[in-house]
Amino acid sequence: MKLKKINELFDIQYGNSLELVNLTECEAEDLHSVNFVSRTEKNNGVSGIVEQLPDLEPFEAGLITVAGSGNSVLSSFIQTKPFYTGFHVFILRPLSPMSMIDKLFYCYTIRLNQYKYSFGRQANKTLKDLLIPSEVPDDWKKLDINSLNNLNNQSFDHNDINLNSSNWEYFNLTDLFEISASRDELINDLNLGGTTPYITSSDKMNGITSTVEDEPTNPAGTITANRGGSVGYFYYQPFPYKSTPVDVRILTPKFQINVYIGLFLKTILQLEKYRFNYSRKMGSDRLAEFRIKLPTENGQPSWSFMEQYIKSLPYSSNLN
Repeated sequence: MKLKKINELFDIQYGNSLELVNLTECEAEDLHSVNFVSRTEKNNGVSGIVEQLPDLEPFEAGLITVAGSGNSVLSSFIQTKPFYTGFHVFILRPLSPMSMIDKLFYCYTIRLNQYKYSFGRQANKTLKDLLIPSEVPDDWKKLDINSLNNLNNQSFDHNDINLNSSNWEYFNLTDLFEISASRDELINDLNLGGTTPYITSSDKMNGITSTVEDEPTNPAGTITANRGGSVGYFYYQPFPYKSTPVDVRILTPKFQINVYIGLFLKTILQLEKYRFNYSRKMGSDRLAEFRIKLPTENGQPSWSFMEQYIKSLPYSSNLN
């Protein structure tokens, strides 16, 4: 896949650098309300709604905002309403016509560069030179924007399942999973682009921080564990992938797994996150000491209960 610098596809403009405390907050329904976009990674980057200033026109809807610094550096969003921005927020205006799907693709690919930055390493000077795909893949263009905007909030089934853990039992993690380190290359030794997810120790996007052209080496149906970085996060991986060998461990199940069981176990495992931090890594030896409490049937983990519980949750119909 051919790559281009961001400034070859977008006109990049620095935002307003306003401070929310100096603006008048109002309701979204007010006649001259304007969204205020900051560097937050939540709520599409919108951290407030303010009154339009008499001498400052807001940016128009449909543009992309990108955080240039902070903990959420490179958080990228399409703004659906006119807006102002806070400090260190960049505005991307396409140099040629783009659909909403196209813009979503570029928000996604810009965020995939987050692994290059940290709170102390800003993207303010280097954003324009970041490499992203020159074209939107055909498979991406086939996505239905209406289906993205209207996720089904229904459960897979409509059973009301009581999650009472008082009679659950403990199991050794090593009895359930093989624990291993990835043998993959570091990201700098791979070809960026393509469709193979590359997993690192991120706390976002299921651990995916890049896609590469190289063939995946780790199978779908495994769980990745963050040894360092955003330590203690676990992710069920539904697709084959590659992974950093440094700060990610791979849990390969010794039982039949699916997305429902995987999501249940990922949640249980992540309850142990509080035991670890940046200076106390969650390596293979410590993972091998894990004992997790699970629902049982005849003294064995009740995989059917786990599956049915996840299927009973709102939005689970989208996992089908």
